[in-house]
Amino acid sequence: MRKKVLFCATVDHHFSSFHLPYLKWFKDQGWEVHIAAAGRLKLPFVDKKYDIAIQRSPFKKKNIDAYKELKFIIDKNQYKVIHCHTPMGGALARLASRKARKHDTKVIYTAHGFHFYKGAPLLNWLVYYPIEKVLAHYTDCLITINEEDYSLAVNHHFKANQIQHIHGVGVNTDQFTPDIDKIKLREKYHYKNDAFLMFYAAEFNNNKNQQMLIKAIALLNVKVPNAKLLLAGEGPLIDQCKQLSVQLKIEGLVDFLGNRDDIVSLLKLSDIAVASSLREGLPVNVMEAMASGLPIIAVNNRGHRELVLNNQNGWLVESNPIEMSKKMVILAKNKSLREQYGTQSRKIILEKYSLIKVLEEKSAIYKNVINEIEEVQWAVH
Repeated sequence: MRKKVLFCATVDHHFSSFHLPYLKWFKDQGWEVHIAAAGRLKLPFVDKKYDIAIQRSPFKKKNIDAYKELKFIIDKNQYKVIHCHTPMGGALARLASRKARKHDTKVIYTAHGFHFYKGAPLLNWLVYYPIEKVLAHYTDCLITINEEDYSLAVNHHFKANQIQHIHGVGVNTDQFTPDIDKIKLREKYHYKNDAFLMFYAAEFNNNKNQQMLIKAIALLNVKVPNAKLLLAGEGPLIDQCKQLSVQLKIEGLVDFLGNRDDIVSLLKLSDIAVASSLREGLPVNVMEAMASGLPIIAVNNRGHRELVLNNQNGWLVESNPIEMSKKMVILAKNKSLREQYGTQSRKIILEKYSLIKVLEEKSAIYKNVINEIEEVQWAVH
C-alpha cells in the first residue's frame, strides 16, 4: 500500500503559489499526494483533491462542517504525514488529526507568520496566541519562516515535539533573474526608457497599505517627475486606492495592473521594488524582487527585517509617506547605488532563500519525520 501525505490549507491557491516543489518532492519519493482546501483549482503532482469550505475567520460556523469533513478524510485515508498551512487550515487539520496521531501519523504545521507578534494589536494576542499555544500540543513539527516567530515559539514554550526554522518557501532563482537590458521589455509594455519604475505586487487590503505608497509618489512628483508606481493585484480596497490617486491628481503616475501572471517580466523592467505592508511573515513578493536584482524600500516589520538590510540592499522605513518618498528620491537619482543594492539583494537570496536551499531544508525535515515513522513501525513489528 502506497504511503499517503495530506497537505491542508485554507485555500488551494496557497499551494499553487508556494508549495508545488514540495508536492513534487513527495511524488518523486513514491508517495500518494492529497490536498484539502477550499477551491477547485487543478494542481499538478496531486492524486486526490478535497474541496473543503474552510473559512479564514475562526468565528465562522462553516468551520465546524469543515472540521468534520477533514476528520472523516483523515480517519479514512490513514495518512503517514499531514502538512498543514495557514491559521485556519492549520488549526482544523491539527484538531482533526488527534486520533490519527495516536496511530503514528505525523503532523507538521508551517506558520507563515503568526498573527500575534511584537507590536500586534491586543486582539490578535487574545485570539490567535492561545489557539496556536494549545494546538502546538498536537503538532509533531512546528516550522517557522522567520527568526522572530521561531524565538517566540521557543521562548513561550510551545509544546510541539520539534520547532524548526527554515528560510521561507524558496524563490526560483533561475526564473527570477536580473535583466541587464530593460529597453526592449519597456517598449513591449509601453514604458519610456527613462521612466523610474517602482513595483509592488500585493492584494489591496488594509495590511498591504498601498495608500501610503500612493501618498509617497504624490510627494515625489516634483523631484522625480518621471517616476511611476506599478501596483499589481486586486482586493477590497483597490477602488479606494484609485480614488486616492485621483484626489491627489497623480492618476497618471500610478498604474493599477490587476492580477498578473507576468510578474517575472514586470520585475525585470522595474528599477526598484517597494513594500508597504504592516505585517509580514517572510514575503515572497520581496524575495522575488530581490532575486530579480532590485533594491528594496520596505516598511519596517519582522518579515522585511529578515530580508532588507539598511544601506546594503535597501532601507527599512516607518509607514510614513514622507520617509518613503525621501528614500525613493535617493534611488531615483543614483543609478550606481541602485545597481549596488540590487546586486546585494540577489546575493542574499542565493545564499539563503533560493528554492534549492529551502528545498534542502524542508526535505531534511520530511526525511526526519519519515524516519521517525519507520522506526516506530519497526519497533512494533
